[in-house]
Amino acid sequence: MSSLPSPSAEDHFERRKTGIGVRMTLLYSLVYAGFVAVSVFRPQWMAARAVLGLNLAVAYGLGLIVLAIALAMLYNQLCRTPRQSGAEGGRP
Repeated sequence: MSSLPSPSAEDHFERRKTGIGVRMTLLYSLVYAGFVAVSVFRPQWMAARAVLGLNLAVAYGLGLIVLAIALAMLYNQLCRTPRQSGAEGGRP
């Protein structure tokens, strides 16, 4: 009888990182799809003043850039390898 090897901690960690990345990509895609939808179906809305005197097109575009940076920083924090406790020589 041969048994399949159990997934290692590294395999689990890789699956976790992949799941986080997929969810963040879907979130960003939905926000970007909103930008495209407004641009296509209600282009006159893009000329409206939104924030700090900027029109909606510029404000939304800058928001997309800020969101991408924020998601990248969040992904980096969430995907750090967990530290080993004690003096076992875990990664810092």
